[in-house]
Amino acid sequence: MPLAESGVREHLRGVAAGLLTPFDDDLDIEHDELAANATTLYDEGIRTFLASANISEYHSLSQQERVDVTETAVDALPSDVCVLAGVGGSTAGARELIEAYDRIGVDAMMIMPPDHTYVHERGLLRYYEKLAEASSAPLVPYVKGFDPSIGYLRDLAGLDGVVGIKYAIEDAVKLGAAASATGDDVVWVDGLAEPFAVSFWNEGIEGFSAGVSNFRPEVGLELFDALTEENWERARELRNICLPYQNFRDRTGQNNSLDGAISVPAVKKGLELAGLHGGGVREPIRPLSAEDERQAEELYDQLDDDIKRLID
Repeated sequence: MPLAESGVREHLRGVAAGLLTPFDDDLDIEHDELAANATTLYDEGIRTFLASANISEYHSLSQQERVDVTETAVDALPSDVCVLAGVGGSTAGARELIEAYDRIGVDAMMIMPPDHTYVHERGLLRYYEKLAEASSAPLVPYVKGFDPSIGYLRDLAGLDGVVGIKYAIEDAVKLGAAASATGDDVVWVDGLAEPFAVSFWNEGIEGFSAGVSNFRPEVGLELFDALTEENWERARELRNICLPYQNFRDRTGQNNSLDGAISVPAVKKGLELAGLHGGGVREPIRPLSAEDERQAEELYDQLDDDIKRLID
């Protein structure tokens, strides 16, 4: 039985882990490994999951694969979790995906950032309105990749069916201005993971998506507790131990000039190093080079040492 809106809001006030899609050597989905990752993260305390999300390589999955990986997650996880599923693309295609997610019992729809070259704020709001009409499941728009006005963010938060906003813009002032102009019935979520959790918390976020916490969830859970308790010194310490690996994710990788190109394979490497299942990546993403793999291992070891010092 999917959660009510109040239940989704409560789960957004926490740490949301992304379920990456493990691919085998032929780049087929390894559903058993995906299910095993989900149950391990649950056992370690995660209760909010992002399926078929950006970090799940949403744009490399077919429409049916998006439904299939989400169904794997829903079936693998107990009923006390919240599963948000990624939705994007054309209005018609997005509505079809929402209807399919409804059939498998998804709790909420995370609406992906617009992938159109030309976007109008009013047109984007109408897009969300039409998606809300397709289901009674609540929506969580993901704001990333463009620079919206505060008025747009305020109006987005006011749409029927919107219970949260995943905010992934490196502008804390805009976040604070937008969050202060909206009511308590919308939960603002930090979509830039642990590095921005402390500063964004003071501007109105009540939860955050995982970065290194996708493979070491104890870091995010401890950070959330520190933020809730307003223990700023500990929160900054926990944030700081995430920075080296998170900064590594922002790099271009070899033979490339685009920032963040190794973000997904870096997290998959972290999963493997933590004893979980990462697997391959599909184009247009590329695997880590041998040198990047070596650096990832060094950074993971550093993270592991810091976790033992601060948490264990």
